[in-house]
Amino acid sequence: MLHAETLILEVFKQDDSLKMGLFNQSQTAPTLRHYSQVGVSFLELKHLSLEMVGVLNRSTKDQASKLQQLKSLQKIGQLFWDHLLSRSIKVKLKDSQPCALTLSLDEELIQLPWELIFDGGDFLGLKFSLGRLVRSKGDSTSLQYRDLTDSLKMLILANPNGDLKSAYDEGLNIKNQLSHKTKKVQVNFKSTDIDKHYVKKNICDYDIVHFAGHCEFDKAEAKDSGWALSDGVFKVDDILKMGQSCSLPALVFSNACHSAQVNPVLIDSEYQRVNYGIASAFLFAGVRHYIGSIRKIEDNASLVFAQEFYTKLISGTSVGESVRLSKLKLVQKYGLASLHWVNYLLYGDPGFVFFKLPRQKDPRRKISWEIYKKVILKISLAIIFIGLSIFLVFWLPKINPTKLYLFLNAASQYRQGNNQQALTLGQQVINKDQDYLAVYPIMANAYQRIGDKDKALKYYFDYVLKSEKLNNKAHLTQAYIKLGWFYQFDGQYDKANELYDKAISLSRQLGDKQNEALALRKLAVWHIDKNNYEQALELLTKSAAINLEHPNNFENAKNLASDYFDIGLVFTNKNDYPAAKDFYEKSLKIFKRLKLNNEISDCYFNLGEVYFYEKEYQKALEYYFKGLKVDQVQNNKTNLASGYNMIGELYLEIDDLTKAENYFKQVVELSEKINSRTDLAIASYNLGLLYKKQGRKNMAREYWRKAQEIYRSVDPDKYQEIRKELLELDDF
Repeated sequence: MLHAETLILEVFKQDDSLKMGLFNQSQTAPTLRHYSQVGVSFLELKHLSLEMVGVLNRSTKDQASKLQQLKSLQKIGQLFWDHLLSRSIKVKLKDSQPCALTLSLDEELIQLPWELIFDGGDFLGLKFSLGRLVRSKGDSTSLQYRDLTDSLKMLILANPNGDLKSAYDEGLNIKNQLSHKTKKVQVNFKSTDIDKHYVKKNICDYDIVHFAGHCEFDKAEAKDSGWALSDGVFKVDDILKMGQSCSLPALVFSNACHSAQVNPVLIDSEYQRVNYGIASAFLFAGVRHYIGSIRKIEDNASLVFAQEFYTKLISGTSVGESVRLSKLKLVQKYGLASLHWVNYLLYGDPGFVFFKLPRQKDPRRKISWEIYKKVILKISLAIIFIGLSIFLVFWLPKINPTKLYLFLNAASQYRQGNNQQALTLGQQVINKDQDYLAVYPIMANAYQRIGDKDKALKYYFDYVLKSEKLNNKAHLTQAYIKLGWFYQFDGQYDKANELYDKAISLSRQLGDKQNEALALRKLAVWHIDKNNYEQALELLTKSAAINLEHPNNFENAKNLASDYFDIGLVFTNKNDYPAAKDFYEKSLKIFKRLKLNNEISDCYFNLGEVYFYEKEYQKALEYYFKGLKVDQVQNNKTNLASGYNMIGELYLEIDDLTKAENYFKQVVELSEKINSRTDLAIASYNLGLLYKKQGRKNMAREYWRKAQEIYRSVDPDKYQEIRKELLELDDF
């Protein structure tokens, strides 16, 4: 595409000296070019490189230590400046303004830390947009370089093995960022269970690939280094073979950590060589630009760099300048002494521009255009007013405004927690029009909220049957999902699974991405209940990717928040509590913005549960009571029963048995009223535990048998667990 102004520093190795020349890009064509030569001790340069590695690997905690580390890095970098470059090159670089600087190097010179050369005032990698081009002694091949258009495709490969939550977050954040900011690039997101076959089959379809995961380096066999995927390593040989048959991406950003090392923060003395091993494989296979990381840095800093890089890249900044500005962003945010900025190397032409800048508007036309806009706005408002008047006079009476008004009022009352008013208004809508499909889920949800499961089930069934009768497949998809969710809450998992499958199939037939995402998420929760956490995470990733395509749409935003909530649930079950809290907080933030009280309550309770698992009981209670307050205002009896159970379990844990018993008995009373078998089973089991603690074996036996009777049909494993505890109770 485009190239920014570029300097080229050519460096050749000749015996015990280096031959070098610095040119403007336009000066590389003339036949006569001037080079200078400087004698060097390669042994001394190697020792300096090793010393620099030692400084980078130094553990620092306080600010004074970090500043001392930076000072040591500057001293070594200045020694490279003094001994590596000729006098004329140093003068030209010192006098040059910041611009693109291409390093054209012999392959033997890649191990030198060119980016960290210090001229007394600045590091080369911060002053210049620096990229490396390497001259190799291998056989040249005819490469299939990718032709780029104005609209590019990008693939994000995040957390292939499912063990790096930060990598998943990074990929998702970049996907979200680019979906918000530009239509210049179409972004696809893939996470967990990424195998070699998937990468080989799909990578050539994309112009840009961002990899966030593990990178394995094999010092003994460089060809065995590569990306760690779910079924093994995507090796150098795999990369090279692909370049023979297709055009690989123009840019590969490998934001990976070094999982093969004992301490992932440290870098090996041969870090340049091993990094170049993977980079060169991509470059020899036809990738124009490769960005690699030399060590693992703090997750937040890694994300900041990646986000800033893509922000600059899509704004029309060259790839090298995007890297440099992203390093400066890290310096601004964390300080120069943090050394986060040293992490990244660019192989390729730093002046290359992926996204063309929009054509500048003529400022002379600005005033006249403002006048035109005002005139057009006035005419448009007049047309809208006339059209609205005609609509109100002639057409509004024909669509039965009373029915529409009643429905909207019913929905509003439901959102406010006024369930009885919602039911009254909803019934009036049905009396006027039994085929008014949108009102049926409101009726079912309201009945479920007040605990009348029989009527809730009736309206869910009516919703399905009416949708089928009217052949309204969009509503039918939603009806399948809602009925499946009802069955899942009732412990009827087979029925729920069948309905989710129907919903997914139908939504895909219709191309209804929104309902497909919703069905995928519900099925993910089904898998969570079955302890199938990896399947759940894969489904939630797919759902989130769909919802991120339209994040400003209310339903998509709501569903995205629910995706985050359920991902938090997965991490809770996997005992990764910091990750769980992170996703619950993300979810809560969106739900608060959307003012969705039921979902806000769920977030409070689940955050409380995480603190409970971390044994921060006071913090857990604070969140439980926040959720309880919301449910009481909403008169959500189903949620109240569940909430009382969770609070009772906390008091049972801290041996406040009187309060625990009080809450469990409230659950028993409430769940019997609303016919919630699941809540009744949990409360009965908990009361059995409580009475066993008190030594009241007969009471424990009575409540465990109640719980066992319910679990017999809904959870055979739990049934057997209670059966065993009943047998052990006799020996207690």
